[in-house]
Amino acid sequence: MTADKKTQLSGIQLAVMRALWDAGKATTAEVHERMGKPRSLAYTTVATLLSRLEKRGVVTSRKDARERVFEPAVTEDEVKHHMVSDLVAKLFRGDAGALVSHLVSDAELDEADLETVRRMISQAKGKHK
Repeated sequence: MTADKKTQLSGIQLAVMRALWDAGKATTAEVHERMGKPRSLAYTTVATLLSRLEKRGVVTSRKDARERVFEPAVTEDEVKHHMVSDLVAKLFRGDAGALVSHLVSDAELDEADLETVRRMISQAKGKHK
């Protein structure tokens, strides 16, 4: 499976991955405690999600005593990169500027947010010289 396909995650899959990224590694019970209980998900649902993510190569697991311990096989940055690239390609027809324009014009950005955007643009300009 390509990196693009394995890093396109649904909302619930992202919640599982965030629990793993935060923990570094966790059992099914620990992931359920972090993200399943607050969402009223059954333990078996969390176990199924972890199993499917493992089959896709997004997480790995190993047997530790009596439980499986899961670890992320992809970083949060990798997932963000691929999902945002997919969003730009599909929703904004490949025009990243249209995404930025949409975010700046439609989002409620305060002065601190705008300053952060200005700084990021300035840094990006420096990289492309």
